[in-house]
Amino acid sequence: MLIKICGITRPEDAEAAVERGAQALGFVFWPDSPRFIDPYRARAIVSALPSFVTPVGVFVNQSCEYVNGVATLVGLGAVQLHGDEDASYAAAMTRPVIKAIALGAAGDPDGVNAWPLQVTLLLDARDPVRRGGTGRTIDWTSASNVAARRRVVLAGGLTPENVGDAIARVKPFGIDVSSGVESSPGIKDHVRLAALFAALRRVDSATPEAESLRSRPRSSARGGGAPRASKKR
Repeated sequence: MLIKICGITRPEDAEAAVERGAQALGFVFWPDSPRFIDPYRARAIVSALPSFVTPVGVFVNQSCEYVNGVATLVGLGAVQLHGDEDASYAAAMTRPVIKAIALGAAGDPDGVNAWPLQVTLLLDARDPVRRGGTGRTIDWTSASNVAARRRVVLAGGLTPENVGDAIARVKPFGIDVSSGVESSPGIKDHVRLAALFAALRRVDSATPEAESLRSRPRSSARGGGAPRASKKR
């Protein structure tokens, strides 16, 4: 499962998230966000990331030229659109697209079907002012109905305390966590980060696949292992 920590503004927070197991980090390039980061500062952080970590840029109703320009400058692996962008806008992106949809819209089949399947949907709480990072949870039952039909990333008030429940009920492709591991907007709490990944490990160890692996003879569970990723780009 994809684990994305969003709202990164400091190198030490990026490092802490990656050390604990984050596979993607989100950088907010919308100036009205309390988690805004200048693209040049973001580029410095991204340049130090391991190659297996995907940097994602978050944008809200900004021009295609600006989004694609920042994606190139920073070295983004994907762009996350949190505004009123449509499918034709997404088609103009030079990076894979994650489109944030408020749960009310996502519950409407037309809202979901308006997006091609290659666009990953991020399900979040509705807030036309803050555009994410609200700390409010969404209806996990409705979210699970969407996740059963296509690839989704679950957001909206995820914390170390509720992430296990959320994953069990929604079964998403990935999760996106921001305010749930912060001491203040844009400042990550490393204790809460550790607690989040501890909770995720408990979820992983409880899966049927993990139970099957533990039940195998030790010799059959061994192998060459996954190849090591390079530490720096």
